[in-house]
Amino acid sequence: MPDITSTGRPTAIVIGASAAGLFAATALAEFADVTLIERDTLPQGAEPRRGVPQARHAHLVWSGGVTAFDELLPGAVDDVVDAGGRLVPIMGNMVSRAPNEVWFRRFTSTHHRNLVSSRDLLDAALRRRALAHDHITLRQDTTVLNLEGDATRVTGIRIRTGEDEATLGADLIVDASGRGSRTPQWLEDLGLPRVTERQVDAGVTYATRHYRAPGTTADSDFPLVNVQANPAKAPGQGGIILPVENGRWIVTLAGTRGGEPTSDPDAFLDFALNLGDPIIGELLKNADPLSDVATTHSTANHRRYYEKLSRWPDGFTVLGDAVAGYNPVYGHGLTVAAQCALAVRNTLRSTPLTAPGTARRLQRAAARPVSIAWDLAVGQDAFYPGATSDPPTIAERYLAKFVDRAVATGARNPRALGALLDVMSMEKPPTRLFSPDMLIPMILGPRRPFLPAPPLTEAERAAASA
Repeated sequence: MPDITSTGRPTAIVIGASAAGLFAATALAEFADVTLIERDTLPQGAEPRRGVPQARHAHLVWSGGVTAFDELLPGAVDDVVDAGGRLVPIMGNMVSRAPNEVWFRRFTSTHHRNLVSSRDLLDAALRRRALAHDHITLRQDTTVLNLEGDATRVTGIRIRTGEDEATLGADLIVDASGRGSRTPQWLEDLGLPRVTERQVDAGVTYATRHYRAPGTTADSDFPLVNVQANPAKAPGQGGIILPVENGRWIVTLAGTRGGEPTSDPDAFLDFALNLGDPIIGELLKNADPLSDVATTHSTANHRRYYEKLSRWPDGFTVLGDAVAGYNPVYGHGLTVAAQCALAVRNTLRSTPLTAPGTARRLQRAAARPVSIAWDLAVGQDAFYPGATSDPPTIAERYLAKFVDRAVATGARNPRALGALLDVMSMEKPPTRLFSPDMLIPMILGPRRPFLPAPPLTEAERAAASA
């Protein structure tokens, strides 16, 4: 790696080397020499790491994220697939029940594909590609203590490595440290106002167990199986079977207040069998557990509105979960992280990194994908009892009813499903739901009947019980 202080390029520091930090560092490396600060020691391969406890649970990347991955880190998606991950057609290779308890038909006419693998494999592929960049230098086992500068400009960070403390200066500092970000306090310490925050917490608990894929499913293109919780019925309960590399299934179950899954391995199967549909539990009857049950309670939607602050310092930007974290059930966190990094890159292609006001432009550009994912998540979770102190507005209730109708239409019509997936996969803005592809089938039909049962083929059922 080069000495980044000697190249004559602008300099940037990214705090946090999880996915959001890797994406941000890659985007910035086109314009600056980047130092990536990480408090942990990163694993060499597809292994768990302390700073990403959520990696144990089921993860997928929507097609809007896959596209962003390819733009930022060409070859990373191929690396995941080559190592056993899959690009899964949506809904062609998914068995999915929507929150309104409608089963989607397995239409194969859409272009949308989810990237499916363990989070450990995905992170390893991202690290390998990002850290190979000539203008990115990794500094591990280092804790950021505070920002240096004042209310008008952030000039650097104070760090601790072991027993030693030092100050690192840079033209741009990016906080990509995740949900535990200390930026609100850091900004107050510089004399800036407290950022407005909002939390919508459906009270979801996740419980995950890994299984050996049953029967002959490890050797087949077995579909994802997803039973989504219904916000209209409290407690909301759901689950997903995610077939991943090395012949494993990652099975994540979820429940809101009063209906949470536990870490008791003897209760895991019963919980799955007693979801709104027992399909997940039925498929697990012949699967051998490979792990204990891991639970997570930190699942609230939490947003910080940095883009709305009346004052913003030059030289500082916040990205990823440090801006907004989402209920993981919607699978948008990784997609948003990549799209925010693309927004940074695209802004810097027309605005010099060191120009006055650039940091504020970057913050506002990153807010756009954040807002889309936030509205998608909160539009569901706000309806759970106790999720928020402010009840859903009339507009939110109207929009929720419209989305329910859009889902019901998409479950039976391929054109409408394409429009719905454009939005859910974050390829196009929510206005796509008001296009003729959605509105004509919604109003005029043709209306196929709803599916009476999960669209799992007899061959797939046989493979799971062989």
